[in-house]
Amino acid sequence: MLVVDVLTAKVLKHAPPEKLDATGKIILDENRWDSAKSKVAGRGKRGGDAFDQALGKEQTRADDLDDLFKKAKDKVEKRGKGDLPSA
Repeated sequence: MLVVDVLTAKVLKHAPPEKLDATGKIILDENRWDSAKSKVAGRGKRGGDAFDQALGKEQTRADDLDDLFKKAKDKVEKRGKGDLPSA
């Protein structure tokens, strides 16, 4: 069985006939998650640290964007005051 993205023509999933049930669906391997987890753990500390850093960055992203917006707004207001003729 092949599952193909029709827009990109890339194979998304594949399974040999012995991995399919009577209805043609892929039989899930209960140990698949554990083996994937052990592969990632086997990559050393770097893999887990990169994930933790990315997660932390994503969690603080809204605050970071708010800070950038505030700085840009303050900068525009500061420029605007300098451009106005004094009365």
